[in-house]
Amino acid sequence: MSEGLPPALAEIVADFSQCERQEKLALLVDYSNQLLPPPPEALADGEAPESVPECMTPVGLRVLERDGRLRFYFDVPQDAPLIRGYAAIMQQGLWDTTPEEILRIPADFYLQMDLQELLTPQRLKGLTAILAHVKRLALRLAEG
Repeated sequence: MSEGLPPALAEIVADFSQCERQEKLALLVDYSNQLLPPPPEALADGEAPESVPECMTPVGLRVLERDGRLRFYFDVPQDAPLIRGYAAIMQQGLWDTTPEEILRIPADFYLQMDLQELLTPQRLKGLTAILAHVKRLALRLAEG
């Protein structure tokens, strides 16, 4: 079921797949409160945050690479708890993964979490766009 997912992300997906609809919403909001803030500019390797224009909610994305492992930081407004929650899931699920692990993630992995039951098609498009940007950054780093 969680084929192609890094272990931490697979565990999060499994947690969501066992929840009822209202529990999923509560869990997504709980994750939104766990989103780590972007690192200070001085630690950001000089890379400007990348925006995800396909997402209706303003989403900034930054990646830090250390010893071949990636850490993603998202900047999402507080008033967008569902997108913040998804960003926190991506952050926790992909923390210290390799570009190769990220590139194997299916674009629609969120279907395993049944998020399509909770979110509008426009928000689902935003989730897909966030993962696409994460993959682009991972590919750029993998290629050197």
